[in-house]
Amino acid sequence: MKDKKEGLKVFGIFALPGLFVFAAVVIIPFLYGLYLTLTDWNGISSATNIIGFDNYVNVFKDKEFWKALLLTLKYVVCSVVLVNVVAFFLAYVLTSKLKGVGFFRTGFFTPNLIGGVVLGFIWQFVFSRVLVNIGNTTGIGFLSKSFLADPTKAFWAMVIVTVWQTSGYMMLIYIAGFTGISADVLEAASIDGATGIQKLKNITVPLMMPSFVICIFLTLSRSFMVYDLNLSLTGGEPYGTTIMAAMHVYNKAFTSRQYGVGQAEALILFLMVAIISGIQIYLGKRKEVEA
Repeated sequence: MKDKKEGLKVFGIFALPGLFVFAAVVIIPFLYGLYLTLTDWNGISSATNIIGFDNYVNVFKDKEFWKALLLTLKYVVCSVVLVNVVAFFLAYVLTSKLKGVGFFRTGFFTPNLIGGVVLGFIWQFVFSRVLVNIGNTTGIGFLSKSFLADPTKAFWAMVIVTVWQTSGYMMLIYIAGFTGISADVLEAASIDGATGIQKLKNITVPLMMPSFVICIFLTLSRSFMVYDLNLSLTGGEPYGTTIMAAMHVYNKAFTSRQYGVGQAEALILFLMVAIISGIQIYLGKRKEVEA
């Protein structure tokens, strides 16, 4: 009985505050959001009417939402692939015998410390002023016009900034994976005559599968929920062609005053991210076990 009381005391001291904060910040707002998807609340009025699943029906009729979601999927695929390829390459180089490794690691990680809004405005200046001036001075045609004025270039501008910001953070995770590989295993492979590419393909990559799972999960969730960079870099322009799903949800709820529909769209986006991330983790863990 005494041990049970001691356990409850320890739980109350250490776990209960965290559970309370988690419930107050995550669980209760989530449940309240589910309730709002069944109402016609506009975000301001004190009157709230239950309308059932009408908001979900309106979501499937909202062509702009599905357009934004398709653009987000394209952005996610491009960002996840490029971020992880660049991060893995940087980690591979910076775990080799290279002088000034600490300096380069710090330099590549620094962009991750800059907030998305500030980062967006910095790169907006780069794309709209710096590169345009370089293009006009040197006569390079594709630089003479701002990337942000063209729908296709504006999309790739977002991808470029995302890769520039996120690669350094993922690089550190990959570096941890590289340093966790036993040198004896690689040495034994070298003795058996394995080349550098063979060791990378057959030993390094399989043993680093936990790092791949973590990095892909983080880049997936970040890319799906991108909003601050979308807002500050392109603002959804030109002509609304770079509006991502998170920005569309925000506009629907707070600009168009259709809070119930916006909340329903946010729920669908959340479920999509959860399902895709869950499948990615499951497949990654299977590979990890096989490795």
